[in-house]
Amino acid sequence: EVQLVESGGGLVQPGGSLRLSCAASGFTFSKYAMSWVRQAPGKGLEWVSSINSGGGSTSDADSVKGRFTISRDNAKNTLYLHMNTLKPEDTAVYYCYAHSPYGTRGENDGWGQGTQVTVSS
Repeated sequence: EVQLVESGGGLVQPGGSLRLSCAASGFTFSKYAMSWVRQAPGKGLEWVSSINSGGGSTSDADSVKGRFTISRDNAKNTLYLHMNTLKPEDTAVYYCYAHSPYGTRGENDGWGQGTQVTVSS
């Protein structure tokens, strides 16, 4: 069973930086592609960034390209999101998402409880 715990969120001023972490357990982390998604107040889920199982390939949403960097440490079963030059529009609950290589419709995927990021003066 996929279990994910996000941490590292908080209050930061515009232009500031944060590093989010996602601790994974209950599955073989190194076999799963991973993503960060977020939900701003009153909005739906928005995909932010993804990384393949080995960490050698990443993809970012246009809204965060050049500012956010996704990475992973498979030895520590941990996913990261380094966020720089934060903007008020980055304010959201950030979720870690695990893409299972097993199954056909995401039935074995999982996500965590989320961590709040607030960018405000």
